[in-house]
Amino acid sequence: MKVKSIITAILVACSLFIALPVEAGDKININTATVSELQSVKGIGPKTATSIVAYRDKHGTFNSVDDLEEVKGIGEKSLMKFKGELTVNNQAKND
Repeated sequence: MKVKSIITAILVACSLFIALPVEAGDKININTATVSELQSVKGIGPKTATSIVAYRDKHGTFNSVDDLEEVKGIGEKSLMKFKGELTVNNQAKND
């Protein structure tokens, strides 16, 4: 019985690390994030994440999070949903 409880606790702990790839409060850097990292942001799915990385690869780094509106499929309304979780650098600031 104890072994089953220990295994369950380990599985729960591991699932927390998988579900939360960044610490609470950390922002995802759109200039360095992978497709997987971008998908961890609520409102960014696989297609949008791929579009962001493809746009960045073609046009270079973003100067601000607002530049995401240049990416096909991202409009003002969708950007407002996830803008607060993104940054263009490693320091949290108003982007």
